Amino acid sequence: MHIPVLTIDGPSGAGKGTVSRIVAKKLGWNYLDSGSIYRSLAIALLQKDIDLANVKEIVATAQAMDLAFQCDDELIVKLNGVDITAQLGTEATGNVASIVAAIPEVRQVLLQKQKDFKALPGLVADGRDMGTVVFPDADFKVYLTASAAKRAERRYKQLMEKGIDVNIRQITREIEERDCRDKGRLTAPLAQADDALFIDSSALTIEAVIVQVLSLVPQHLAM
Repeated sequence: MHIPVLTIDGPSGAGKGTVSRIVAKKLGWNYLDSGSIYRSLAIALLQKDIDLANVKEIVATAQAMDLAFQCDDELIVKLNGVDITAQLGTEATGNVASIVAAIPEVRQVLLQKQKDFKALPGLVADGRDMGTVVFPDADFKVYLTASAAKRAERRYKQLMEKGIDVNIRQITREIEERDCRDKGRLTAPLAQADDALFIDSSALTIEAVIVQVLSLVPQHLAM
């Protein structure tokens, strides 16, 4: 039986996570946050203080990861039985995740973990290479982006609301550096699929983006 897949790719901070979760809930489909898989690996590496130049140890850690996702209004991720959700959004976690995601051997190990999320009644997959590498034959594809300045502004507000004192210039610089790594890596670089709908969310509300994304999916496919 055919399992429909909707992929939403784009750079960090474009709103992919929020949009994907809401769309998945509205459609009644399964949800894959591929970034959380890489961020979970980053947390495991930071916990073990593993040298990011030691590819063998990084791959071994990726293979041994026991991950569980629970998605309702918010995504809850457990690594080896421990809730690590609060650590997923830190800048340190994001930076390490971006670095290890550029390692071909790591991407190969985590590829099957991502494919396993494809199940009835359908899947909404959020990431950097969902529509180009992981699910190239996806029925519906979106490339969601926003300017680096807008993404930094959003991130700054999120962290300040959590009581975390941050520098917006530093956030902007880290976002730009992460974009360069993601787009420039040799294996599965961040890129827009040829058949993806391009959406720039810089001047759009989350609600407006969701309307555009849902317009791709025929009503009879939703629960």
